[in-house]
Amino acid sequence: MTKVRQDAWSHEDDLLLAETVLRHIREGGTQLEAFEEVGDHLNRTGAACGFRWNAIVRRKYEQAIAIAKKQRKQMKRAELKQAKAARKSTGLRRQPEFYTESLNLDVENKSTSIQNTLTDSQVVETESYPVEPTSIQLHDVIHYLQTLDLHGQSSDRLTKENQQLKEENSKLTNKIKDLETQIVKLKEKQLTIEEDYQSLIGIMDRARRMVALKDDEDELMGSTFKMDKNGNLEKIAR
Repeated sequence: MTKVRQDAWSHEDDLLLAETVLRHIREGGTQLEAFEEVGDHLNRTGAACGFRWNAIVRRKYEQAIAIAKKQRKQMKRAELKQAKAARKSTGLRRQPEFYTESLNLDVENKSTSIQNTLTDSQVVETESYPVEPTSIQLHDVIHYLQTLDLHGQSSDRLTKENQQLKEENSKLTNKIKDLETQIVKLKEKQLTIEEDYQSLIGIMDRARRMVALKDDEDELMGSTFKMDKNGNLEKIAR
């Protein structure tokens, strides 16, 4: 039966794809097997699942992929330690059959590790060079191109906003410089006014003292005195 699926990927589909791929990585499987398993569940081709993973989903789970690979290494190390411990506790001379089986197990593990390494390298090449369009659904390609277009538009919008902010910042900087210049001029004017005010106060004070002195002189010059019987001077009013 040919797998044909025309509807778009949902969030649940992406989640199923991510969980399956991470499980296969963690358990020592391959991503190609994960793509085929997801394709069987979603009635899609393995190539479509691989394209979806490489183009959209994978970038969201970079940290989870690294953790899954680390867990796979830890599981392999634990299995090797258990096998070595079993060989030591049983004894190699008393049970040569178990020793032979352990050696076969080690050989199988190494063979599986080499096969997984080769398969992972093939998957990396597949991730770097997506599957041929003949095996990919049309709506997947359209969705991928639309995503690239949205990223490009977002980048252009951010560039324009950054340029506008720079221009506004330059204008505000110039205004601040103009205001600082005006403040300096106002301070100079205020200092000049204060000096003129102090000069005016001094002039007025001197004029007031001159008027008072003149009045005193007039009063002394216009007064007449006479001597009484006792020889004292007394002022005679005019």
